[in-house]
Amino acid sequence: MVGLGKWEFYADTMFYNGNVYLIVSEKNGEYDVDIELSGVDVPAIEVKSVSEEGNTLKGIATSDMLRGKEIPFEFSVSADGLTANGTIKIPFMESVKLNNGKKV
Repeated sequence: MVGLGKWEFYADTMFYNGNVYLIVSEKNGEYDVDIELSGVDVPAIEVKSVSEEGNTLKGIATSDMLRGKEIPFEFSVSADGLTANGTIKIPFMESVKLNNGKKV
C-alpha cells in the first residue's frame, strides 16, 4: 500500500494558511484517508473512493458543508517514500496544492 502514515503539508491559500495533515491508513484491505487542518475544526468529510496508480492515490470525498459535491484529491509519494505532493480540488474554490509533504 502506498503512502501509509501521517503526512504534513503547508497550504497557503486565500481561505486557509497553515498545516494540512493527510492520514493514510489501511482498514480491512482498503485505504482510509483522513484530513486535518491545524487550528481549524474540519467539517465531516467522507472519503467515497480511493484508487492506487503506481505511487499515487486518487480519490473522491464529499462533505455536508459542500452539499455533497465531489472533492477530488490526488496524493503522490516519492520513490524513496519520504516526501509527497498532492492537490485537493474544492468545489467553488481554488485547488489546494500540497507540496513538499513529509511524513510525521
